[in-house]
Amino acid sequence: MAGIVSTVCGKPAVTGKIFGGKNSPDLRWPWQASLLYRGRHTCGATLIDVFWVISAAHCFQKSHEPSDYKILLGYHKLQHPTEHSLQMTVNRIIVHSDFNRRHFMGSDIALLQLHLSVNFTSHILPACLPEPTTDLPSHTSCWITGWGMVTEDEFLVPPLQLQEGEVGIIDNNVCKIYFQEPNSSSSQYSLHEDMLCAGDLITGKSICRGDSGGPLVCKLNNTWFLMGLSSWSLPCHAPISPSVFTKLTYFSSWILEKQRTSPNPDPASAPPQGKPPALGNVTAVGTVHKPSTRTTLLFSQIFLLLLLFL
Repeated sequence: MAGIVSTVCGKPAVTGKIFGGKNSPDLRWPWQASLLYRGRHTCGATLIDVFWVISAAHCFQKSHEPSDYKILLGYHKLQHPTEHSLQMTVNRIIVHSDFNRRHFMGSDIALLQLHLSVNFTSHILPACLPEPTTDLPSHTSCWITGWGMVTEDEFLVPPLQLQEGEVGIIDNNVCKIYFQEPNSSSSQYSLHEDMLCAGDLITGKSICRGDSGGPLVCKLNNTWFLMGLSSWSLPCHAPISPSVFTKLTYFSSWILEKQRTSPNPDPASAPPQGKPPALGNVTAVGTVHKPSTRTTLLFSQIFLLLLLFL
């Protein structure tokens, strides 16, 4: 099955120039999934194989019981399912055993195995997974997508259309200044090798509540690779604040090992998948974890001044 995935992953039917920070076109991001917790959109997720979806570990702090969750695929507007939309039940949830143990928000990754395999269509396709050595050249086109809040205080309005925004990869050493407190030795919000920093330092595009676990995809050789999972950030209204993502190259081997050691479920044991629902307002049950912001404005202004004089 891996051979089939490798030939279709990361190649949406709609290509060409993308303009960010707004509603996304249909078919642009066919791997985008919605994670429902007891019937409500709580996090984003990404289809990576016929049986597998990936999201952030912090999306599962309320429950690890598979029956509490469902996956929506083939949705563009959460309020308007189409004949291409699917609701899938979850057979197994694998949360990384090191989540939030070695450092704040470390190993923020979880795999979901579906009861039934997914048939790929132009509306439902997987994103490609990177190799551990996959490198991102400078000026690589990377995008975040999700149905999260538009701002810290503004919910996405009906028909709940998928949002997109272009972001740049930011060196972790540069990114660290946004999460530091003056005269403090605290490393609670420090960045580590299992994290990836990205954002738009001009417009401030970033992840917001309800986007947790969703994809950061980057285009390499005309193919879209899943390079990060939305993990934590400053509040959505914070000025010029980057976001922090789970770094997928760091966890490539872990993902493959968990897939390899998890047998496919018996289709006869699958519960009814149910009719794809039309969701009401997104209430952002899944919150992107956010550190303190007391020094964000100061660091943002300093950074912009440095850019102007370089």
